[in-house]
Amino acid sequence: MALSVISKIIEDFEAAHVLQLFAHVEQQSWSFLLDSCSNTHIQSRYDIMVSSPCITYEFANGAHSVKGNWLSQCGDYSTLDETTAFENYAPSFDCPYKNLAKLQHDFDALFDLDSLSAIDVPFIIGAVGAFAYDTNTSSDNIIDDKPAQYKLPDISVGFYHSSIIYDNLTKTLHIFSIYQAHIDTTVKLIKKLKAHVPATASFVLKKAWHSNISKEEYFQQFAKIENYLRAGDCYQINYAQRFSSQYTGSEWAAYLELRKENNAPFSAFCRLPTSTILSLSPERFLSVNDRKVEAKPIKGTRKRDPNSEVDQALAAELLKAEKDRAENLMIVDLLRNDLSKHCQADSVKVPSLFALESYPAVHHMVSTVIGTLKPCSSVYDLLKGAFPGGSITGAPKIRAMQIIQELEPDKRAIYCGSIGYIGSRGDMDSNICIRTLLAEETINTQTKSKEKTLYCWAGGGIVIDSVNEDEYLESLYKVAKILPVLANMNQEDE
Repeated sequence: MALSVISKIIEDFEAAHVLQLFAHVEQQSWSFLLDSCSNTHIQSRYDIMVSSPCITYEFANGAHSVKGNWLSQCGDYSTLDETTAFENYAPSFDCPYKNLAKLQHDFDALFDLDSLSAIDVPFIIGAVGAFAYDTNTSSDNIIDDKPAQYKLPDISVGFYHSSIIYDNLTKTLHIFSIYQAHIDTTVKLIKKLKAHVPATASFVLKKAWHSNISKEEYFQQFAKIENYLRAGDCYQINYAQRFSSQYTGSEWAAYLELRKENNAPFSAFCRLPTSTILSLSPERFLSVNDRKVEAKPIKGTRKRDPNSEVDQALAAELLKAEKDRAENLMIVDLLRNDLSKHCQADSVKVPSLFALESYPAVHHMVSTVIGTLKPCSSVYDLLKGAFPGGSITGAPKIRAMQIIQELEPDKRAIYCGSIGYIGSRGDMDSNICIRTLLAEETINTQTKSKEKTLYCWAGGGIVIDSVNEDEYLESLYKVAKILPVLANMNQEDE
């Protein structure tokens, strides 16, 4: 017996109530908000909320972990033959992407997917997850020579048969589930939300942000990168520094303040068992719809200026800059290669090159690469073949990642990884986790006491004619609407 998905539509729903609704589950492990920040552009107009997955998959330190039961959150489906609905999932493959593809296949087989084909919103049911940059040590033969620094697994994916989707353009809320009780409970909660706005919890950064490298050390590493570029190892290498601080209070409160300041169309808030991710990303990684693939790499940045004339001049300068155009074109060629691994060869095209996109902190140069999946390839094949995104590695990709591993003092964790969904209709959308923070509980090495630590990264692509001072400042511009914003949220004195 195939499971049917029930839906409920609520029209004239205010965008602010989406955040209120998610606030009721944000403290639960495995709750995800894929957040357009109220954008109405066709590429980023939907907000997606999920919680309480029936199956979770984690990949960490080379080990696979699958927990749950396909029926664990399904309500009363006692008539369903459980032998066809669930089996003891010992991972079948060494490759995490193959294990995920198998889990997705078996999850999708439970549902009447034909009934979902005409519903014109993304996702509905399927997988939502976070893929850390350091997954490249298992898929790209990058030597994992740094100690485990974070609790975040390399891959964290949940499978969900309930979701809430908000369309910012039509102001319509869609509630989906395989059982009516979930929809009824959600509707009752929504009625209460409109009558009462819960108070926002506090967030306090306990000390100033601290970088893992000084400016002098950055210049020293920059010189090493120059030597690699001159030797012909690479054409471009992305190099990043990591900032950290301790904090108290609510990660959700911090996210609400950051989303207001950044208004980034591929933002996300993810609460996982060991970690919380706050992503204010402006960049799409990969999307798939009806087997049509799109990637939108960002390369080329200028800071914003409060003076409109100066700001427009900076944008115009970016679009005309030969260095930035060359840098962007390198990554476009890299993405064309990555997509060609699993897209039909004649389908990979570049419909938009060197377009301008402006955000509160920076102007970006953005290009678009498209393709059509091969009949024999899945979205997980595509993801494995293109991950991590070329715009945050450099070119050639493998050699650039090897140099990043050598020169950056700390692992990247979720930074430059990806957050997104793979729906049961074969649809997919994902971001690249730039402008992204990781919150975890850590142990103070001096006092041996527990404390909450927040990490944030910033970097950029370095090419042969890059200037060390300019590249260093560019990395700071990119977090100009993140680090100071959190520092100003009632900072305590040490």
